[in-house]
Amino acid sequence: MRETSVALALSFFAFIMTVIWGSPLIRLLEFLKVGKIIREEGPDSHFEKLGTPTMGGLIIIAPILLITVLLNAATLLGFDILGQSVIVPLFVLISYGLLGMVDDWEGIRGNRKGLGMRARTKFLIQMALGIGTSFALKYIIEVPEMFWPGSPDAFSLGSWYIPIATVIIVGFSNAVNFTDGLDGLAGLISATAFAAYGCIAILQNQFFLARFSFTIVGALFGFLWFNVHPAELFMGDTGSLAIGASLATIALMTGQWLVLPIIAIIPVSEIISVVLQILYFKVTKGKRLFKMSPIHHHFELLGWSETQVVQRFWLVSLMAAMIGIAIIFME
Repeated sequence: MRETSVALALSFFAFIMTVIWGSPLIRLLEFLKVGKIIREEGPDSHFEKLGTPTMGGLIIIAPILLITVLLNAATLLGFDILGQSVIVPLFVLISYGLLGMVDDWEGIRGNRKGLGMRARTKFLIQMALGIGTSFALKYIIEVPEMFWPGSPDAFSLGSWYIPIATVIIVGFSNAVNFTDGLDGLAGLISATAFAAYGCIAILQNQFFLARFSFTIVGALFGFLWFNVHPAELFMGDTGSLAIGASLATIALMTGQWLVLPIIAIIPVSEIISVVLQILYFKVTKGKRLFKMSPIHHHFELLGWSETQVVQRFWLVSLMAAMIGIAIIFME
């Protein structure tokens, strides 16, 4: 009970910090003219979002970084609140956030305005960070490599762990990136997934990891304060790459990553829809499987309002998270 209370307290603290510094950040981004560029081929309703400040992932990362550093420093005074095991997911959050920041800046104010970093360069950096994180998980903090749902014992994947973990980290950093297209969507979906893995970590007695997870949940809720429709701020790649990679890292640290595609069913569906759209377009020489991808745009073009898409996707995500947790602890 105490561990749950501490985790929720950290979540609330992160929420308050995020809300407090949100407005000054928005004013700074407006001053720097870091505004959203809307794709011409996107839904017409999205053109009203043109110029809305992006790079809002900073609003999420900064409070998490501050809280984690301060609480780790507090261990020197005898307070045991956050351990060093959370340094790995914190590093992932910051490194992928920096990559996303460069991508956002290049696409808005850089030499590749409207495009961002070259896809190959971005992917190679993601892979390098993913490989480094995978080695740290396996050889430094020695996480349980894989749990089969319902089994109390972890399985060793041997040399296969590094490539599998790397694919999961890079895949989910991009999956959340594709999910970030509607006001409130990526934030709600991600907060639900982090809360689910925070609960899993508590049930595994990984209390430091649970506290870190709920700190992220609080920061995401603070971001949603400014991101609900109509959004005052977008997370951009600064937030989406960092959040996706961090979620994958936390899932890997619990060893319960087999249910990650269920708990994070919406980001998985988003990236699959993009892959299927591309493959179908090439095979049929110009035909489309969906009206538009990622799939949330498909439902918009079917006539769903932006709010309907977000709320319905979140309901699916919430149900999937509960199912994922139930699968893990079934006997």
